[in-house]
Amino acid sequence: MRSTGAGGDSARGVFAVDSTGPGAAPRGLDAFRRGWQTQIGDDVFQLPAFSPETVGDFRVKGNVTKVHGAAIADLHAASATRTADVPGGDQDLVAMYVVRRGAWTLGSGPGYGDQTVSAGQFLVRHLGRLTAFETSADLTAKFLVLPPGELKPLLGNRAITGPAASAEMRLLTALTDMIHTTVADLGPAGVEAAQGTLIELAKAVAKGRFDDVEPRLAPALAQAAKDLADRRLADPELSPAMLARELNVSVRTLHRAFAAVGEQVSTYIRHRRLHEARLALGAPSGRLSISELAAHWQFADSSHFTRAFKKHFGRTPTEYVRSTEGAAISPSRHPSSHEAAESA
Repeated sequence: MRSTGAGGDSARGVFAVDSTGPGAAPRGLDAFRRGWQTQIGDDVFQLPAFSPETVGDFRVKGNVTKVHGAAIADLHAASATRTADVPGGDQDLVAMYVVRRGAWTLGSGPGYGDQTVSAGQFLVRHLGRLTAFETSADLTAKFLVLPPGELKPLLGNRAITGPAASAEMRLLTALTDMIHTTVADLGPAGVEAAQGTLIELAKAVAKGRFDDVEPRLAPALAQAAKDLADRRLADPELSPAMLARELNVSVRTLHRAFAAVGEQVSTYIRHRRLHEARLALGAPSGRLSISELAAHWQFADSSHFTRAFKKHFGRTPTEYVRSTEGAAISPSRHPSSHEAAESA
């Protein structure tokens, strides 16, 4: 268990928990509860009482962050968890569950019965009281606690569900990752802006659309596009148009979001591909030839790849390999074609 960043600032808190190691489980729930109460606070979300089985075998790791009246928890649970039979406690908040693996079953509430959020799905609803839940073993999920002010009228008694891969959820996920990384260094204005953007994107998730000209969303849109591009770097179809289509925005909106953070979409894609190519050049075995690398990372040809590599890193691919390993690329990988490409 470790906590960082919050100090005496009640508007934010950051802590990490890992009770998955040998012998950690019997104390795991105590550590998690202590970190939550110290860094997040029961005013945001009151942790329920858990079943004896959960108390005795709480194997969870993850990160939890508070921003004003909101909290974000990214959790990986090796053990199943279940609340006690009588959760108890009144509260007024909006909760969002985003499940990547496993399942999260939520107790009944006004207007709906028990609901299970399966892998690849999200659920968002207002909670007027502490309700029962249980999670499967091998759960990977994101849990968000949000102030009810702007969201409660939008939700009413509805529980809204949908795919975790929707455009709106991609943006929300990108934002929560950014908040985890930066909140410890944010000043009061930054913390307030982070919560405001979080609520704005939660509203977009609930409505199934977002305001693509809202300037506060530009960093999250750019990050979501980067995350998507990173997973598709070798895809020949990767382009600003493809990213815009996947994120349900216009190409112009995507370019505007990147410009707001001082970047260009095509430049980001090219630089990431060059970075991956450089890593491949440093691989101890099975190294691809220059022409193979160019084709794999979607450069027009080996000459174009070599020029781009040299412009970005200050040396050709072969020069890079020689500088890191002190030897030329293996003759079995056709070095003559490399030299020909680099001299073209």
